[in-house]
Amino acid sequence: MNSNRSRWRVAAKTWTRALQALTTALLLLAGFLASLPARADLADTVVRLKPSVVLVGTYEATDSPRFTFRGTGFVVGSGNLAVTNAHVLPEPGAAVAAGKQLMVRTWTAPNQWSERIAKQVSVDRLHDLAVLSFEGPPVNPLKLSSGVPREGSGVAFMGFPIGGALGFSHVTHRATISALTSVALPAPTAATLNSRNISQLRAGAFNLMQLDGTAYPGNSGGPVFDIETGEVLGVVNMVLLKGTKESVLAQPSGISYAIPVEAVARLLNP
Repeated sequence: MNSNRSRWRVAAKTWTRALQALTTALLLLAGFLASLPARADLADTVVRLKPSVVLVGTYEATDSPRFTFRGTGFVVGSGNLAVTNAHVLPEPGAAVAAGKQLMVRTWTAPNQWSERIAKQVSVDRLHDLAVLSFEGPPVNPLKLSSGVPREGSGVAFMGFPIGGALGFSHVTHRATISALTSVALPAPTAATLNSRNISQLRAGAFNLMQLDGTAYPGNSGGPVFDIETGEVLGVVNMVLLKGTKESVLAQPSGISYAIPVEAVARLLNP
């Protein structure tokens, strides 16, 4: 009888220690999972990102329509800054001379937009990027990825293709990062060099993200983002390689390009 009781006591102690070890392991696992970035499917990510992807254009009370769309942007930083392509902005002084006001329109609900007066904060012509500040209450900013994009990764990009001809609704496309390709390529002969080639070669080549998704005019300046986390990996660009490497960008070919987000981070934190 005593030997049976001893065996039961030993077994109970063994099970208790095992249960304690399992509980500790589960707590550690829960803490680890809580430290990971929140992940979701694309549908959930789109819902979360839409209010942070904005229209960029100009406004003039006597124009019809009053708002002229020029490209896409997305909110970063404190919630009153927007990133877009530099080529989306009017030529320096042109908007002022024409009596136009730079404007960002933020999404508040389906078919409802809030107009925000904007101004240029900084421009990086080499990478075709610009940062704008806009008035009004802050908008939830998008998080910039701190990692290096990997070839073969699945991504998505969001914007307003075809310049609003289909209505100003957020449009999302899936894509794959097909390659990281150099923006400046040596010309075959001196006769084919142009001012853009020369300036890029002098400034130093840098990589672009080549995507197998089709971006259209109006997508310029929109975010390329991780499908699960929503972190921004790059900025859609429709003109940086035009005439350099992909002359077919004027007529979408199923290949698009984006500026890696590290250039945005440098512009925001010089």
